[in-house]
Amino acid sequence: MSDQPIIRVQHVIKSFGKVTAVNDVSFDVRAGEIFAFLGPNGAGKTTTIKMLTTLLRPTSGSLELDGLDPATHQTEVRRRFGVVFQDPSLDSDLTAWENMDIHGVLYHLPRRARRERTETLLRMFELWDRRDDLVKTFSGGMKRRLEIARGLLHTPKVLFLDEPTLGLDPQSRNQMWTHVRNLNQAERVTVFLTTHYMDEADRVADRIAVIDHGRIVATGSSAELKQQTGTDSLEAAFLALTGTTIRDESATAADQMRQVARVWRR
Repeated sequence: MSDQPIIRVQHVIKSFGKVTAVNDVSFDVRAGEIFAFLGPNGAGKTTTIKMLTTLLRPTSGSLELDGLDPATHQTEVRRRFGVVFQDPSLDSDLTAWENMDIHGVLYHLPRRARRERTETLLRMFELWDRRDDLVKTFSGGMKRRLEIARGLLHTPKVLFLDEPTLGLDPQSRNQMWTHVRNLNQAERVTVFLTTHYMDEADRVADRIAVIDHGRIVATGSSAELKQQTGTDSLEAAFLALTGTTIRDESATAADQMRQVARVWRR
């Protein structure tokens, strides 16, 4: 792991009308680390990821991914990351191989390179034997593994995983994180993840940032957050930092979707 940051966020604010979703947020992510970005619903996690992945522009402040501004160097930045959002994005009427191949074409990978990389990733994520099967026949865990494999096809420097194990059974969750950890170690890809499963962040993350009400309230390793809060589990530390009130993230969702739609139409 390098001490040099591959992601740098400095004093970023993002407002939707009168609602401030991200409020003066600053943090760095080191190249090669697994970084967990945790917070209650509506805390600003997904908004921050959308700014880093070129889907939203900050109201103020600055962001960098591999030294580039996502707001002004969208094409170059998109080549440098892979992303798996909460909502499924595979074409269920295509095979696993076809989903991978189309992604490679979109990233202008040469035919031989994308075929070799596709085989490597499908084998790595234990999907090679199902490469010619329609995705609609896959289990939830298999679909998630395929989405991650697809996101890595163009050999990105950063992989964003936004609640990738939501709805998966414990066995599938454990298997998926084993694959991600092995990939992080083998290819040194930086992993930026969000999850509501504290055991996942505790087990796989090198460092953790906790965001609440649009502000960073703590950063450090799991052990450091436990020590800071005087607790014996990451979940207890998280609750100590963010409280126990149930959150509603619907307030800014419609505004975010409208802005994302405008970005992709450009």
